[in-house]
Amino acid sequence: MGFETRLALVLGLFFFTVLLNLPFGYLRVKERKLSFRWFLYIHLPIPFIFLGRRLSQLSWHYIPVFVAAALIGQFSGGMLVF
Repeated sequence: MGFETRLALVLGLFFFTVLLNLPFGYLRVKERKLSFRWFLYIHLPIPFIFLGRRLSQLSWHYIPVFVAAALIGQFSGGMLVF
C-alpha cells in the first residue's frame, strides 16, 4: 500500500471517528457520570471504529490516532448546544 493511499485511509477513518463520536459525546454529557448510559455512550462507537480499521487493513500502530479522534469527537460533541 502506497503512502498516499495509507494517508487517505487514515485521514478518512480519523474524520469518520470524530463524526461518529460527536452525537455520542452530546448524549454523554446529559447523563450522570459513571452511569450505564454514560458508559454506553463512550464505548458504543468502538466496534465500528475497529471494523473500519480492520476493513481498511491498517495496522494496530494507528490505534492511538483513532483514540485521539474519538476523544476529540466526544469532547466536541459534549460542547455542542442545540
